[in-house]
Amino acid sequence: MFRKILLNPLIAGFLPAFLAPMVSFSAKMWKQTKMPAISTSFNRFLSLLCLQLALTATAYGELPGLSAPQMQWLGDRIFQNECGFRFDCLASWNQGEDFPSLGIGHFIWFRAGQTEPFEETFPALLAYYQRQDVALPDWISRLPEHDSPWQSRQQFYAESNAANMQELRQFLAGSTSLQVEFIVHRMRKSMPSMLIAAPSEQRHAIESTFYQISQTHPPYGIYALIDYVHFKGTGSNPSERYQGVGWGLLQVLQQMQNSPADLENFVESAQVVLAQRVANAPVARRERRWLAGWKNRLRTYLPPALVN
Repeated sequence: MFRKILLNPLIAGFLPAFLAPMVSFSAKMWKQTKMPAISTSFNRFLSLLCLQLALTATAYGELPGLSAPQMQWLGDRIFQNECGFRFDCLASWNQGEDFPSLGIGHFIWFRAGQTEPFEETFPALLAYYQRQDVALPDWISRLPEHDSPWQSRQQFYAESNAANMQELRQFLAGSTSLQVEFIVHRMRKSMPSMLIAAPSEQRHAIESTFYQISQTHPPYGIYALIDYVHFKGTGSNPSERYQGVGWGLLQVLQQMQNSPADLENFVESAQVVLAQRVANAPVARRERRWLAGWKNRLRTYLPPALVN
């Protein structure tokens, strides 16, 4: 069974015709103002807005729906990949990283003012809980801007048995199904941002490959997309780059453009992309130590029949 998430065709057909005159009119009006110095930026903004709305109207194809048992299977896979099913791992801080990782998906959490070349995901998970009317632990609700309260790995582990930390692990252990829903939701909304970030001549092939993979060897194909977006991001964020080169799902799909859209090629392309990331990473991060584990994770995307 497939879940249709296309917009109404009438709306999809109406948007380009409606938006084009609006953009033209807005540009003309802007030129008549006394701020010509930023008119180019404004017109670029309007063009990008138009593109995003148009892609939103057409890019969403059909993604396989997931049954309750499949959602449980998916959550177990992710928890195994990230934590080996260990309770203490639900709140941990990896050696060599400058932030803690939380929940079955190891959602990362930055302290106030921290910037990294990775997407912070734990505050978005907290917001998702709140949208589902799930009460957060009181001490988290009281944090300003939901920033991480730990300033270092040393402080984090010094407090690992504190009441707040135990409450956090219990809260995360008791809400794994919502964490899986959040991970799936994040992947399902990823396509428009990837298409906007991709060169226009590649968009059709990227979209086609994405949907073909999602329907391959169910539920392994959709699992591969969901886990990779969660694991290494969409690849559409310009800040997630080493030496100008990304490592997200977009880059994997681009790497596949001259190969059949099957799971074996997806895994091989992801291995190439992650090896390239390691080669481009700052030497101080010592990312090569993680590459073997990353490749093992990628192999879980293959159904038993495809494993050598």
